[in-house]
Amino acid sequence: MGERMMAGGATFVGVDGCKAGWLAVGLGDGGRCEIRVFGDFRRLVQHFGSAALILVDIPIGLRDSGPDERQCDREARRLIGPRSSSVFPVPVRQALREATFEDASRVNRSIRGKGLSKQTWAIAPRIAEVDRLLATTPSERGRVREVHPELLFWALNGRQAMAYNKKKRRGHAERLHVLSRFAASVEGACEEALDRWPRRDVAPDDVLDALSAAVTARLGYPDKLQTVPRHPPRDAHGLPMEMVFCAPSA
Repeated sequence: MGERMMAGGATFVGVDGCKAGWLAVGLGDGGRCEIRVFGDFRRLVQHFGSAALILVDIPIGLRDSGPDERQCDREARRLIGPRSSSVFPVPVRQALREATFEDASRVNRSIRGKGLSKQTWAIAPRIAEVDRLLATTPSERGRVREVHPELLFWALNGRQAMAYNKKKRRGHAERLHVLSRFAASVEGACEEALDRWPRRDVAPDDVLDALSAAVTARLGYPDKLQTVPRHPPRDAHGLPMEMVFCAPSA
């Protein structure tokens, strides 16, 4: 393992936001693994330019009008049950252009009838970053797709939600056990990441979330990914409002 780009074979990338920026895990054929942190999402996508699929834990496809929440958010909450609170409400696109929480919340309320939570505002810059990339680089649409880690674990665990909070020791062990069924390298990758970066930059659950996306990308490519909802609507910019997952039979 290391920072060297893997040569040969397809690479499948899972990405999660972390305090240092974006944590990316690339899985190659034969279990090879690359773990990196990027300060900029565009640089991440460029670095993994030959990757077959990049799955990222960030909303893609945003509403510009109307009071309704995205259907994928509603369905994901229903499926993951006890972990439903991990699916944050997604801001409307116009709210992302505001500089302060108060202004963004006001804009969101004027369009959707609801303000923003502090948790949603905390990830708003990352949502805007990915939205800009996909708006200015249409060729990346289809390669960069949205996931939610708890939906991924639900699917990988035989459509059964995780029993424990991911930030607790039992929740960490539970999720690592699920991932180990599909990729032998995940335990070593997790240990490497936590050895390389301090907790103030990369948290243990960041690593698990990125790994779940990388494992899903490898299992689901090219035609085994499923979507929530089954027939995703598109936003005003043509981006699908969906979450993808893979539910292996094994």
